[in-house]
Amino acid sequence: MPSTLRVALIGDYDPSVIAHQAIPEALRLAAAARRASVEPVWIHTGSIQNPPSELAAFDGIWCVPASPYANPEGALSAIRHAREQRRPFLGTCGGFQHALIEFARNVRGLPEAAHAEVDPAAVHALIVPLACSLVEQSEELTLADSGRLRTAYAKPKITEGYHCRYGLNCAYETVLFRDELRATARGVSGEVRAIELAAHPFFVATLFQPERRALIGEVPPLAAAFVTAMNGRGSSYGRSACP
Repeated sequence: MPSTLRVALIGDYDPSVIAHQAIPEALRLAAAARRASVEPVWIHTGSIQNPPSELAAFDGIWCVPASPYANPEGALSAIRHAREQRRPFLGTCGGFQHALIEFARNVRGLPEAAHAEVDPAAVHALIVPLACSLVEQSEELTLADSGRLRTAYAKPKITEGYHCRYGLNCAYETVLFRDELRATARGVSGEVRAIELAAHPFFVATLFQPERRALIGEVPPLAAAFVTAMNGRGSSYGRSACP
């Protein structure tokens, strides 16, 4: 396994964004708890090619908050790379939204699946305004009985924070959630707040921002699980699938 785990942070870095302040610290705390070393590298969406050959050298990919991205297609290309190459992937907030769009387009046969913030007139508006904004709000969440999220938190209910105005259009749940894609956290009214790919070594996306725990000195459980997944690639997952 590599001595230092390299993580591609997919998004358009802005020092004023709370999540962007939190993510490097979340990785540092998680790595220290796992006795690992992590090097986060910010990758602007505008620099990502299709296919994203520049991501081959990274042990994990985190698609970060603060969308709309400068280049949404670049973010989608990075997510597809993580999914198809079985690279450990974490998406939070905007990363959750774009992980759903990528899967809908490339797996579920909905090439016009879109984000209403970018395309309000989309034929398939997969990501739409939330009924109640979650900007600087917290919410109690119910976790699925099994999966990466439940294992990371080791309890059925958690409370996490958000900075979000958009979420999954519930009309698409029956199209999306079957076979390998699972909804693994739901909000107080049943809305999907996290997803996982069951057959993937580690592919988790959350509408909430678990990284925020790092700003009060806590190790975010999901960041710790992500680091563990990256740390295990050399022995458990191998590199044969990587370009």
